[in-house]
Amino acid sequence: MATSGFLSKVVGAYPLGAVNSQRYFHWDEIRHRSAPGGLNREEWWASMKLARRSMARSIPLVDEKGAPFTYSLPDEVLRETEFISIHTGGRISLSEEVTNPATRDRYLINSLIEEAITSSQLEGARTEKRVATEMIRSGREPRDRSERMILNNFHAMEFVGEIRNEPLTPEIICRIQRIATEGTLDNPAGAGRFQGPGEPRVGVYDNENQLLHAPPPAELIPERMAHLCDFANGKIGDGYLPGVIRAIITHFMLAYEHPFEDGNGRTARLLFYWSMLNQGYWLTEFISISSIIKKSHAQYGRAFLYVESDENDLTYFLLFNLKVLHRAIDGLNQYLARKMAEVRDLRVRLQRDTSHFNSRQLALLHNALKNPGAKYTVQSHRNSHRVSAETARQDLVELERHQFLEKRRLDKKFVYYPAANLADAIKSLDL
Repeated sequence: MATSGFLSKVVGAYPLGAVNSQRYFHWDEIRHRSAPGGLNREEWWASMKLARRSMARSIPLVDEKGAPFTYSLPDEVLRETEFISIHTGGRISLSEEVTNPATRDRYLINSLIEEAITSSQLEGARTEKRVATEMIRSGREPRDRSERMILNNFHAMEFVGEIRNEPLTPEIICRIQRIATEGTLDNPAGAGRFQGPGEPRVGVYDNENQLLHAPPPAELIPERMAHLCDFANGKIGDGYLPGVIRAIITHFMLAYEHPFEDGNGRTARLLFYWSMLNQGYWLTEFISISSIIKKSHAQYGRAFLYVESDENDLTYFLLFNLKVLHRAIDGLNQYLARKMAEVRDLRVRLQRDTSHFNSRQLALLHNALKNPGAKYTVQSHRNSHRVSAETARQDLVELERHQFLEKRRLDKKFVYYPAANLADAIKSLDL
């Protein structure tokens, strides 16, 4: 077919609107599918590429050869970006369990532990979730390298939360990597510093030891990392870039630069969290992306490879991670819904009881289920129900005896707090 005829055929068969509304296939997927509209697979791919180039946007970062990285905004990206912006940056339809200061820390710790474990497991940690959770919650020292990786990652997540309002610098990136890797590297000197000139660059290999990604030379790392920080801080680049897209690209670029001897994957995911929190997507702190990535590990790897194999088109990586975020948000909402349902069921169960507890005690338990951080004293209970001090004291003592309340001395008086396992304690009671 003549060149003009070929162009006419492929351009007319796949207009820009079709690219926006249909799935963003890579050639690796196209070659296994039937082409539409009388095209062969090569013509179908050519028509897609022509349409995509017309809507591609460049970012102010380039590969080792100076070619820019680009991304597009097909309908899939726009739809997922809007969903994530609404559900992680605003307060629309958010559960009180997360917004209530009395309960939010419990869910925050749960999410930090989940992310610490699964992010480390992606990098080879072999500790069971149950054992790792016990280690973090109890405060005991790690017993092996896998446990150290997980505890390090937990502390790195905490650090990222603390510096969310600080601008990103190469020094901060090195500190994050040091926290995440210290005591786990074959070469301890690789913690907290970029690879230097003269050192053999650490690439990315598959299970058969085939090189998948060769990072830029070590002598370019300082300049390239400074540019990455400028991008992450929003100091360079023209036009509007949605915050979640900036965060995902920051994740990708740290992995692309691969500046460390080890810990690049963990550091890249930690930078994603920093970027999201820094830009106001506060609910991100309560979700674990690595727990979703772990279930789709092969797709995660392909998302990186697709970018480099298709002219630095970041759209593939954006789509994968946007869907990961969507699933993580859905998982959090489902978890919170289950917990809220459990609390409602327990309240109904308590309300029906007329033999174990009086109305004052039931009212306190209802309040304690809703406010785990509440505190009660004989005086506060007495004032709430207009009873004698002795009656109020007996109410609290009986609830403590059932292990619903914990008594602690504060100055010269006793204060009662909801038990940490209050819901489980109520479930085990034979009402």
